[in-house]
Amino acid sequence: MSKALKERILVVDDEPDMLELIEVNLAAAGYEVFTSANGKDGLQKARQTPPELIVLDLMLPELDGLEVCKSLRRDASTAAIPILMLTARVAEIDRVLGLELGADDYVTKPFSTRELVLRVKNLLRRKANKENGSDDHIHFGGLTIDRARHRISFKGHLLDLTLTEFKLVTVLAERRGRVQSRDQLLKDVWGYNSLIDTRTVDTHMRRLRHKLGGAARYLDTVRGVGYRFVESQT
Repeated sequence: MSKALKERILVVDDEPDMLELIEVNLAAAGYEVFTSANGKDGLQKARQTPPELIVLDLMLPELDGLEVCKSLRRDASTAAIPILMLTARVAEIDRVLGLELGADDYVTKPFSTRELVLRVKNLLRRKANKENGSDDHIHFGGLTIDRARHRISFKGHLLDLTLTEFKLVTVLAERRGRVQSRDQLLKDVWGYNSLIDTRTVDTHMRRLRHKLGGAARYLDTVRGVGYRFVESQT
């Protein structure tokens, strides 16, 4: 692959050994990697030269990962960049907070480099899929899904959704009325098998329900099974 065609990944972590480990493995997987050792510098680099993906540590000097994530999502030039968050914390609140602030995925240290590369590939593939979609639209009640432009609106109002949320809504709308299990959503949206924690789905659904506003009435939770879009609730 030509160097010019390599997808660029920004890795932000204050641990030199961890930074080097991630950089070496991502480079070996064919990506162009540039790094930062603190949150403030990482945010600046992301804005100056937006990468295709950001691997972001939670505990950072000067500006922590949550604040960096929040700032990236508020900036139009970086809002759509997939973010894979890293942390040594295992508390559920940290995981949930990271996702609610806009992270697309979450990995707890220590992790296998093979898993990290797999997750990076999945996030980049999901990002690229939008460019391969047709120019058709999906209409569901007051929702309009524009695959080509990667936009979803409700009654004419554009919704501010992450890449993961866009994919979730699209999958549910395409399969309207049919219950999608958490394992199935992990496979179709995240590209993971059932070994990945299914709570990832629930966390995203809670955040998505809030962001859908009035359209949240279409999202039906089937207790113990999964989720579906139900037209009769429109």
